[in-house]
Amino acid sequence: MKRTISTDDAPAAVGAYSQATATDDVVFTAGQIPLTPDGELLADAPIAEQTEQALDNVAAVLAAADASMADVLKVTVYLDDIDDFDAMNETYATYFETEPPARSAVEAAALPKGVGVEIEAVATTDGATDQA
Repeated sequence: MKRTISTDDAPAAVGAYSQATATDDVVFTAGQIPLTPDGELLADAPIAEQTEQALDNVAAVLAAADASMADVLKVTVYLDDIDDFDAMNETYATYFETEPPARSAVEAAALPKGVGVEIEAVATTDGATDQA
């Protein structure tokens, strides 16, 4: 059965999507951009800071689904400039120090709100309890 995940600890969904959806054992996050839960957009910040905020948002959404970054199976990173890969990767690596998940990183022609990075994740929930 599909569950919708929502938390005030990450930016609210601003369209026809959920912060995440889950089944009994898998959670899929929506793409998270460098937008604070309070609505501050970090589009002009260095890519390392943007990456940190996007991953903090992913972590908050996963926590609402009773999962953590350690449960992440796959990550997709969208960059508006692939030349930012090394700076993104340096920050990213601090979130997955052991047993990192599978990952794709691609350059996108444009990202929402003019940000430099958007990150989505798929994680195992191992039968997490219902969250709405």
